[in-house]
Amino acid sequence: MTQTPTHSSLELWPIGNCQVTGLIDEGGGLVWGCVPRVDGDPVFCALLNGGRQHEGVWRIELEGFAKSTQQYQRNTAVLKTRLEAEDGSAIEIIDFAPRFRRSGRMYRPVAFVRIVRPVAGTPRITVNCTPMKNYGEATAETTNGTNHIRYLVGQQALRMTTDAPVGYVLEKRTFRLESDLHFFLGPDEPFGGNVGREVETMLELTDHYWRHWVRGLATPMEWQEAVIRAAITLKICQHEETGAIVAALTTSIPEAPGSERNWDYRFCWIRDAYYTVQALNRLGALDVLEKYLAYLRNIVDNAKGGAVQPLYSVMGEPELTESFAQHLAGYRGMGPVRKGNAAFSQVQHDAYGQIVLPTVQAFFDQRLYRLAGEADFDSLEQVGEMAWKMHDQPDAGLWEFRTRQEVHTYSVLMSWAACGRIATVAERLGMTEKCEFWRDRAAQIRARIENEAWHEEGQHYASALGGSHLDASLLQMIDLGFLKPEDERFQKTFAAIEKGLRRGEHMLRYDAEDDFGLPETAFNICTFWLMEALHLAGREDEARALFETMLSHRTKSGLLSEDLDFNNGELWGNFPQTYSLVGIINCATLLSRPWSVIR
Repeated sequence: MTQTPTHSSLELWPIGNCQVTGLIDEGGGLVWGCVPRVDGDPVFCALLNGGRQHEGVWRIELEGFAKSTQQYQRNTAVLKTRLEAEDGSAIEIIDFAPRFRRSGRMYRPVAFVRIVRPVAGTPRITVNCTPMKNYGEATAETTNGTNHIRYLVGQQALRMTTDAPVGYVLEKRTFRLESDLHFFLGPDEPFGGNVGREVETMLELTDHYWRHWVRGLATPMEWQEAVIRAAITLKICQHEETGAIVAALTTSIPEAPGSERNWDYRFCWIRDAYYTVQALNRLGALDVLEKYLAYLRNIVDNAKGGAVQPLYSVMGEPELTESFAQHLAGYRGMGPVRKGNAAFSQVQHDAYGQIVLPTVQAFFDQRLYRLAGEADFDSLEQVGEMAWKMHDQPDAGLWEFRTRQEVHTYSVLMSWAACGRIATVAERLGMTEKCEFWRDRAAQIRARIENEAWHEEGQHYASALGGSHLDASLLQMIDLGFLKPEDERFQKTFAAIEKGLRRGEHMLRYDAEDDFGLPETAFNICTFWLMEALHLAGREDEARALFETMLSHRTKSGLLSEDLDFNNGELWGNFPQTYSLVGIINCATLLSRPWSVIR
């Protein structure tokens, strides 16, 4: 009697409330969840626990289990899992993290909530809640009361308040499910009121919050469900307390089988967050932008006019020392499991442009609660000064090479964008001299790109100044406004990229060996960049077909990870990947027929 999987899979369903997140597998097991926030200790770590699938998990097991079906409640982050047994008995599990407005503020506790309902026959269940501590070092010890169990996961315990038989839960005994059961796993404090009524109210209010949030999105006419699911997931990737947006909810899912390209993505990359807010802006989700701009202002303040790191913790902590979680075997046993990310110490000069570009909107958008002014322009200029200072200096690039540095074209391009956008803001504020000053700097950087990034022999722009290699990020020259689609140099570069980096319906990042050899999987955001370029080149039917193909590679939850095996279509890399979800939103917005076709 079990539906415990024999190995981990990326068929996962995220839940979250912008404070904590969890990943639910196909059998309804909570297999990944960190506390007290996304970069905390994974108390639910079965996803990376190798063959120890009964530890680091919270699973409602159905006796005689035969099959499962799952779906989100429409336009929400509330998940329903139906488990059916061989004898026709069935249960429904409702999973969510509470999020709703209460007492004048957003209620988003460090809590996971589960409701288990009997829906057919006489189901018998076992509740296996076995959180671990210190990255899988040991299972949590317990204490208990009449209606609660305390799990000693660290300095702060988690408390499960429930109307289920506590003794059955503690002893993992199988029992008949005859009425709805409610579980609130959260802070170690008394749970006020009747747990059943309170949890049902939380469900109703959380459902309402998400449906109301989605109602405010300016979605394209086509592919609405895909866009809405991507938008909700991007929203729960934001740590609302600070405004930081993480690159993914997991650590150490390999980019390719056995590659050891296993990275911790539970941090805020300036680059990834820029693309996220850019995509959500297309949908009008200004709440994410406003929170993120506050995070950026603190990053800039703390930099004191100096260098900005490529990534920070969700709390803005700069030190993200990389180490190994020795007690976790890794995804399907493919270690190592990393915590922290050494890329924090890298030099990546594109970050300056990615600070400036989202910040510019704050000077123009009348919808924002807080419009930027001259004091903010002073801070923006400090970032611009660093962009100018570093635009011609070598860096690790957006792909974060660990053993070599070059003057990467993409980084120079972002410095050009930074200077140009600052000029636009200066013009907005009536600062004529400042406007001309920054336009001149942008022009100088443009000339350098035109002269030194162009590879005459290959007849294409190169990944680095004076180089010859191709890079998918060169396709961003159009999106940033550096070139127009009809520009001859862009057309030649696009043709070269297609020939060199395209693998059927997918794209590589680059065609040169890196620290781990040649890339083995396609990088999903690059495939979406390809679609954007096809659209701008007038190859609309091809772009739409490619988009439909990419959507078919999504998990049942409607999401994507970072990478994809271009031979068999299997997803690899951290999940869900914000880059990839950005691609869904951007391409749907570009390729959709207008609403006017049905009006």
